[in-house]
Amino acid sequence: MAEPQHILDCDVLVIGGGINGAGIARDAAGRGLSVVLCEKDDLASHTSSASTKLIHGGLRYLEYYEFNLVRKALIEREVLLRAAPHIMWPLRFVMPHARGQRPAWLIRAGLLLYDMLARRELLPASAGINLRKHAAGQPLKPEFERGFIYSDGWVDDARLVVLNAIDAGEKGATILTQAVCQKLERKSADWEATLFKPSCGQIRVNARYVVNAAGPWTAGLLHAAVPREEAGRLRLIKGSHIVVKRIFEHDNAYIFQHPDGRIVFAIPYEQDFTLIGTTDLDYHGDAGQVAISEDEISYLCGLASQYFAQPIVPADVVWTYSGVRPLVEDGADAKAVTRDYRLEVDSNGPPILSVFGGKITTFRKLAEEAVDHIAKALDNRHGSWTHNACLPGGDLFGAEPQNRSVRDFTQWTHAQQARYHWLPPLLVARYCRAYGTRLHTLLSERADVAAMGEEIAPGLYAAEVEYLRRYEWARSAQDILWRRSKLGLHLPADTADTLQAWLNAHPLAR
Repeated sequence: MAEPQHILDCDVLVIGGGINGAGIARDAAGRGLSVVLCEKDDLASHTSSASTKLIHGGLRYLEYYEFNLVRKALIEREVLLRAAPHIMWPLRFVMPHARGQRPAWLIRAGLLLYDMLARRELLPASAGINLRKHAAGQPLKPEFERGFIYSDGWVDDARLVVLNAIDAGEKGATILTQAVCQKLERKSADWEATLFKPSCGQIRVNARYVVNAAGPWTAGLLHAAVPREEAGRLRLIKGSHIVVKRIFEHDNAYIFQHPDGRIVFAIPYEQDFTLIGTTDLDYHGDAGQVAISEDEISYLCGLASQYFAQPIVPADVVWTYSGVRPLVEDGADAKAVTRDYRLEVDSNGPPILSVFGGKITTFRKLAEEAVDHIAKALDNRHGSWTHNACLPGGDLFGAEPQNRSVRDFTQWTHAQQARYHWLPPLLVARYCRAYGTRLHTLLSERADVAAMGEEIAPGLYAAEVEYLRRYEWARSAQDILWRRSKLGLHLPADTADTLQAWLNAHPLAR
């Protein structure tokens, strides 16, 4: 085999560009460690862009006695909301109550416990509601007369991954997308990895420490690198979602109970739509080719139709997505498998840390714990730092996270609309939500619409595409339309072809 064209030396090689890998790379780089992150596809191209888009404690996990997990997640909600108020915001959830379900007193007790497990400054407490008088009752069938309301949060999951990668890069990490790890070999003093990136060929990485954050591929990668390790400790659970035209006008979400013990959310999505999900099914296929089944579509439509007055049928579905959650195998039914994480370190030589399980809400704590292990092994004395740090674009009113950034986001958006009055207000509002204060970088030295360059598709200007390519590792139309944004839902069906043709005709300067 020919010698690799590029050689990189680093303290930490992170394999996997999902939320856990990006979070670990960010934390490690912020502690002064040299970091290389490689991802075989685009950032957040698998599990981390296929969630239900929630920052939540996991109300249903209380009935499985996962109190430590729920408390940890509840604490993290407001930490994350303050750190990235542009891509996360508080959301109220309505739970209609019907005969035959858990007794109302039991649900109320569970919600009181949910309120009390962690301190809240931004999220209001739970309450009982009269659905005949509350706006959330109007789209429901008339038999739902009472219910409950509680607080959690919403997140743009794919953008959360990208923001962590941006912060890691700005702190010195090397981020390599479209770079598959072809070989990982343990030497006497370090690890030697051979990566392949089509745009530049082979890359050899010599690393003192490896983080295996490959999501559904974690067990296989560990077994290949350390053959004596067992590879069967992951449980792959498929979760699918459907998107339909907006069902209700208010801003609350719903949580629906099903007789089989599962719950399904119906959430306001992208202004014009409603997101419904998720399913929980064991998955044994190719984790890179997961897709929703007709049975899952029917299941989600049927469950939602048990609650909404207007039935939802498969023909109403305008988009679907599916992902595989790599969870810790604990022998439970698919819906009850723990969402907590486990970090495993093999130190028989240069160390490798493998991430098993986890959920988006606890990614920062997972990363902090992982880097504590790494820092100790590499004699790095810098302490943890991410608890009180904004993610890129989240510094609306100052460098440190603030409650004001969450509470006054609308006010801040209005100020940006006035500042950039030469752009349509709705476009500026979208930029505010996507980029936060980084919209100033996107719009730097532009003073009129003409300076935005070609309008490749309605509301998508060359300036934004160039920003995404330069700062966010976007390379394809799919990266831009479905991960860096959800413009694919709003634009004409042929936009992907138009955008890809534009990208091909305007190669990225190196």
